[in-house]
Amino acid sequence: MAHLFVLSVGIPVAGGHSIDCPEPVYGLAVIGTCRPEHVRRNADARAGDALILTKPIGVGIYSAAIKKGALPPAGYTEMIATTTLPNRIGAELAQDKDVHAITDVTGFGLLGHALEMARGSNLALTIAPAMCPCSAWLPNWRKKDLSTGASHRNWSSYGEGVCLPQDCREWQRHLLTDPQTSGGLLIACAPQRAAALASSIRDAATLPHKSLARSRKWPLV
Repeated sequence: MAHLFVLSVGIPVAGGHSIDCPEPVYGLAVIGTCRPEHVRRNADARAGDALILTKPIGVGIYSAAIKKGALPPAGYTEMIATTTLPNRIGAELAQDKDVHAITDVTGFGLLGHALEMARGSNLALTIAPAMCPCSAWLPNWRKKDLSTGASHRNWSSYGEGVCLPQDCREWQRHLLTDPQTSGGLLIACAPQRAAALASSIRDAATLPHKSLARSRKWPLV
């Protein structure tokens, strides 16, 4: 049985197979076109770039809280707001010459995708955990066992490439490796344009963000 949906972002979603399953299951192939000069990879950050994260992290922890009946209604509303917010701003940012690199922040968590950008760019990215935007309800999860198995697996897979500050607590590490569903974008841009770009992201209705850090030479992250 074929299906066709047109989303509010103006793209068709077409397919596929009907599956008798208690949960929705589907697969997507993403196809798009752009001008060659507008391509932004995750491997072109430059030394001294500022980093901007366009969505807060912590979606995986929220999901774990739902399964344990520990997420309050306000937290659920917040989670839906961030996961249903399209990353359409990425297409606009890619047309700015001062935006050098862009990557999604999804299953590998913020640290995993930042590490890919660092290695691909032959740089180190310095990220201050206290500067990372996180979801509003997250301070409450520290008292509960809501870290995800995927967070542990992420750290096991790439932790040797990350240098954590001595005062980084375990809950902060779980947050930084937390897998994101419909996460935001990590952007490396010229530092003198960071404030203006952050303002344009805010104007595009992207959730609160902060300029995180500046990149420096590899190999320490």
